[in-house]
Formats: sequence, structure tokens, C-alpha cells
Amino acid sequence: QWQLVESGGGLVQPGGSLRLSCAASFTLDNADIGWFRQAPGKEREGVSCTSRYDSGTYYVDSVKGRFTISRDKFKNTVYLQMDSLKPEDTAVYYCAAVKRSTTVQIMCNIWESSYDYWGQGTQVAVSS
Repeated sequence: QWQLVESGGGLVQPGGSLRLSCAASFTLDNADIGWFRQAPGKEREGVSCTSRYDSGTYYVDSVKGRFTISRDKFKNTVYLQMDSLKPEDTAVYYCAAVKRSTTVQIMCNIWESSYDYWGQGTQVAVSS
């Protein structure tokens, strides 16, 4: 059973930074990983993803230049480095995974329906 565990959330002031971690129970070589978030009263939205194929990355416009996704295959962990945080980044952040065959050469996406495995989430609050 594939499992994901997020950590690293917390309270930070505007302009500050946090690094979220997503620890996987499987080898990252076999999966695309996405980060999603859900703010109070809003639908969950995709933030970023990293592809098994060529380790490509994608970011939603609202976080481009501020967030960086990376994967450490030796630790089976994906990170989301979040800099220049804004109050509107406040949300519960989730990581998710979808299995990808080594023969599949496609980029990741941030559509919820593409992902089969989800973590429990970690709360991020940006406030002064």
C-alpha cells in the first residue's frame, strides 16, 4: 500500500519561508508527485508537481518564482520550498502520488483526478 506523510507546516509571517516534506513509502522513481492545497471555504487546488519522467516540474501561476518542488530519491521524499509567503497561501497542503510506468513519458499535471494516493495534509498559516 502506497502511503504519503506530509510535514513541515506551521505559522509564519508574511514574507517568510517554510519547507514542506512528503515522505513516501515507495520509490519515487515510479511516481509523479503533486502538491495541492485547500484554503478555508475554498476548493482544493493544484500547486505544483514533479514528473517521474525527466524530473520535470510544473507550478501554478500564483506560486511561480516563490515555490520550488524537488525530489530526493534516496530519501523517497519530495519537498516544497515556499518562500515569500503571502496570507493567501494559508491552507492545508497535501501531497499526492500517481504510479507511472518507466515506459510512460509524460509530464505531471495538477489535476486532482490524476492522483490515486493522498497524504493527510499539513497546515500552513501565513499571518502577522
